[in-house]
Amino acid sequence: MHAFARLITQTNLWVGRFAGWLIVPMFLALLADVAMRYLVGSATVWTSELAQLIFGLYAVIGGGYLLAERGHVSVDIFYGRCTARKKAVIDLATSFLFLFFLIVLIWQSGDMAWESIGKWERSHSLWNPYIWPFKAAIPVAGVLLLLQGLVRMGSDIRVLRGLQNDPAVWGRQAADGPEH
Repeated sequence: MHAFARLITQTNLWVGRFAGWLIVPMFLALLADVAMRYLVGSATVWTSELAQLIFGLYAVIGGGYLLAERGHVSVDIFYGRCTARKKAVIDLATSFLFLFFLIVLIWQSGDMAWESIGKWERSHSLWNPYIWPFKAAIPVAGVLLLLQGLVRMGSDIRVLRGLQNDPAVWGRQAADGPEH
């Protein structure tokens, strides 16, 4: 179990670091767009759409990383005051919502991606890039997030049993009290 949890966590951490670098080509595309507007007087067709596609990939693929790093936004009105043990209880009690959401996301986005791949779907813009790889990234990101969620559930169970959790295996652990 430890080896599998470590593989999932390390994979999500690597994917998250990769996703962070997607900001560079997105920035360069937007910079080119602005430069073309001011230097030539009109923007190019492809720069804005490329930036949107990269941002979409950036937004979906980093979910598992954020879960491993406890980076998702949470409402800390009550949760923030809890001990790590109480946070584990709350996380486990609400995990069915997480699982339900991700199962539906993976199922629906998988159907959408499969259809898009089957048609070699392209954008309807003048540039007309392939968009099926970006649609295929959604169920992949959902699976990575689901797997990290299962690791988190294992970590929460270990907290309730009084066991220590190595962040390299189980992800960043909840602390007592507010974390931000």
